[in-house]
Amino acid sequence: MTKKVIIIPFVLIAIAVGSYMLLKQKVNVDGSKITLYGNVDIREAQLSFNSSEHINELFVQEGDHVSKGQLLATLHTQVLEAQLLQAQAQLLTNQQMLAKLEAGNRIEEINKARAEFNAAKARAKGAVDTYERLKPLLNKKLISPDELEKAKALADSAQAETEAIRQALILLVAGPRIEDIAIAKAVVANSQATLQLAMQRLDDANLYAPDNGIIRNRILEPGDMAFPQTPVMTLAFINPVWVRAYLPEPALGKITLGSPAKIFTDSFPDKTYMGWVGYISPTAEFTPKVVQTEELRTRLVYSVKIFACNPQDELRLGMPVTVEIDTAKPSSESPTTFTSMCQ
Repeated sequence: MTKKVIIIPFVLIAIAVGSYMLLKQKVNVDGSKITLYGNVDIREAQLSFNSSEHINELFVQEGDHVSKGQLLATLHTQVLEAQLLQAQAQLLTNQQMLAKLEAGNRIEEINKARAEFNAAKARAKGAVDTYERLKPLLNKKLISPDELEKAKALADSAQAETEAIRQALILLVAGPRIEDIAIAKAVVANSQATLQLAMQRLDDANLYAPDNGIIRNRILEPGDMAFPQTPVMTLAFINPVWVRAYLPEPALGKITLGSPAKIFTDSFPDKTYMGWVGYISPTAEFTPKVVQTEELRTRLVYSVKIFACNPQDELRLGMPVTVEIDTAKPSSESPTTFTSMCQ
């Protein structure tokens, strides 16, 4: 029973307010001025980290004004810093490997291999000469067949070893293959990409303001686990600020984009905020839906945005305002920007 008692008055109030606003708009459409009633609207952004980690620190409170690029919050970075050091070390290792391949073999290594080849060639010659001396002795039965076979095996082994060393010397003189250098370059490029990724992940541990604005609320606190899909705070942008209102269909032809407007609030009754028509909906709609009278529920209206100059940030989200659009003055032909209109 309690819920019904609370809800019904709000519905009745909404119907009454909607009817009142539309009736007032109908009365105040004339040849020189159109009066509309609406609410202040601004853009908001749900800010979140690109990484998943526990929040380390928040540097702003609700209601704080922040500038574009200002650091708002940070995550714990111990793991990310270790990954960055690992990526840097791996890149350095791979770069040294590539430099070694590109430099080729040192002359000292080639000379050493050539000396080993000469030594092996001498050993092979000695083994072959020994075998040749022993062959006649077998016919004279001065040695056994086994001794001759052993000498032949030693000679063959020495010759094979010499050929292997010769081939190694040829490769050493020729230097690294082009394909090996290309592979090493690809490995270095991959290490560079890994390092860039580690640096980006570390930077993603910082949350920056995307534009000038006001911190509307803090959703998470230090120690909470942050995820890319979980907002940390809500930022309300200072500009642009506009009034969302509804224009009756008969008044559609009286205003154009850029038409000058004045905005009044109950909060600051002595102040006038300058503005201009920045958007007119291309399609009509029936509004508000809660109005049940036959006259009002069938009226066509167009959603409009009246951009407002708000130098002292006094116009707040949801604030009810009155807008007077001057239809006698010509609309601005130049592009309507906040820099040009709110000086």
